[in-house]
Amino acid sequence: MRTPCVWWIAPAGSKALQSGPCFHFHPCATRRTGDSVYVNELAPPTGFDSPPRSLHRPARTLPWHWGAIAIAGVLALPVLVIAAHVFVPAGEVWRHLADTVLRDYVVNTLALMLGVTIGTLVLGVTSAWLTSMCSFPGRSLFTWLLLLPMAMPAYIIAYTYTGLLDFSGPVQTGLRELTGWGYRDYWFPDLRSLEGAAIMLSLVLYPYVYLLTRAAFLSQSICVLDVSRTLGNGPWRTLFFVALPLARPAIVAGLSLALMETIADYGTVQYFGVSTFTTGIFRTWFGLNDAGAAAQLSATLLGFVFALVLIERYSRRQSRYHYTSQRHQALQRVHLGGWRAFIAIGFCAGTVTLGFILPAGQLLYWAVFSSSAGIDGAFLGLVANSLELATIAAVLALLLALVLGYGQRYNRDRITSITTRIAAMGYAIPGTVIAVGVLIPFAAIDNAVDGWFREQLGISTGLLLSGTLFAVVFAYVVRFLAVSLQTVEAGLGRIRTSMDESARSMGMRVPALVRRVHLPMLRGSLLTALLLVFVDVLKELPATLLLRPFNFNTLAVRAYELASDERLADAALPALAIVAAGIVPVVLLSHSITRSRHERTA
Repeated sequence: MRTPCVWWIAPAGSKALQSGPCFHFHPCATRRTGDSVYVNELAPPTGFDSPPRSLHRPARTLPWHWGAIAIAGVLALPVLVIAAHVFVPAGEVWRHLADTVLRDYVVNTLALMLGVTIGTLVLGVTSAWLTSMCSFPGRSLFTWLLLLPMAMPAYIIAYTYTGLLDFSGPVQTGLRELTGWGYRDYWFPDLRSLEGAAIMLSLVLYPYVYLLTRAAFLSQSICVLDVSRTLGNGPWRTLFFVALPLARPAIVAGLSLALMETIADYGTVQYFGVSTFTTGIFRTWFGLNDAGAAAQLSATLLGFVFALVLIERYSRRQSRYHYTSQRHQALQRVHLGGWRAFIAIGFCAGTVTLGFILPAGQLLYWAVFSSSAGIDGAFLGLVANSLELATIAAVLALLLALVLGYGQRYNRDRITSITTRIAAMGYAIPGTVIAVGVLIPFAAIDNAVDGWFREQLGISTGLLLSGTLFAVVFAYVVRFLAVSLQTVEAGLGRIRTSMDESARSMGMRVPALVRRVHLPMLRGSLLTALLLVFVDVLKELPATLLLRPFNFNTLAVRAYELASDERLADAALPALAIVAAGIVPVVLLSHSITRSRHERTA
């Protein structure tokens, strides 16, 4: 591509220069008499003042800059409120918690994280290796089938397996009918335990590790793997001593995401009776009615989250690998035949079956044959409430993500970068913590406004912020803005700055540039961002439970309430609707994987 020449204009009687790229035309024809024109000069002519910022570096767009700072300040409010409670003196309730249950919260949370670490690494890394480095029947099909468990929220799979495996479920009932055993004649593992919660979470969270690890395996240089083979290493030795060390940053990143979801889980651990920080926050808030102690528990949990983030960042910084060759042609996959192929197929099929097919099939059976509730007015009301919240939150998150994304694009300074990262940190924070961080300042504002109106006018304003849909949507945006922002940033990254420069050289201002050039090119990314946030909001449980108005239910809340009452069959219909919506991002991810694979092999 030819580099445009540069022109300089010195208006008559002036020492100030103007400059710009010359796209095969010169300003000579339009200059005034007496103007001095210098073409194809790499530097401004001597004797003149330096020109203003060129078209290649547009002037700072203040609305984007200050808009990004304002958004970050508002969205950081819940986290700042929780962090501030670290410095609040401990009350009687906090001292009681520290003396009685805090140790259990810490031990159970760490044990749950350890169990999920083992489960997600075994399932995610093994399936990633088999589908990327090995060849066996059905491999391409399993590539996207292994993503399906992402559509199944952990609390829903917990309800389903409890119904399958408890004493009155089909598994134990069939076992007793087949053997003639009674209740005391056999032992059956108790699913509703810490170990059971770790298994349930591992079955639906391993795709985080699978996705990132598989991408890392596919991006590895074939030269490195060829050298390992020529040195006599077999496929398994190559995996453990070459491929895994190279993929370690991706594995740690995927594992960090899975562990953040583990810390944030409430529905699974509450249903299984496991005492963790999230269940403790709910008990402290609703049972002991102490917002300060709940906030201090949330601050402790926030420390776990920040520790995970720091470990993940440190691992990536300490594990940077650079290839000395650009040979990234298609990998020579190891052909598996006979019993090896059978084991590979069995592992992948078993993982998908346990993580999605079996629980989804059980939900479908309950919804069709066992549920006493159907698609009636109450169910349609739940759907309407869920769609309303999800749509509002998704649109708001997208609009804010656009402001932040363009703030970074047009203001590449440290302040804008920091504020954008602050605004996007909510995704790493559990919904329970965000909900408490929203409730405390909103309740304080409501009390202050109500007190002023009572004193001055003798009327009560009631709840203006807390206990309203505004609080729920605000918490959703804080929690899921990062999902929308990352998608928008990826879309903007594919738009070359040279297109902006060309448009601006023709006099197009930023609003027109965004509307006429960027938005048509960003249509796919914007739709993806909307869908991802929409589905995440549909599945969100703890923030909705804490912040929803009275008598306002969503699909997730209703499924939780019915399951808590042991009406598992009746909970199947709202749960199935959530799972069906969760398939949407899985389809988007599988399409993205297929497209990237075609681009690599093209």
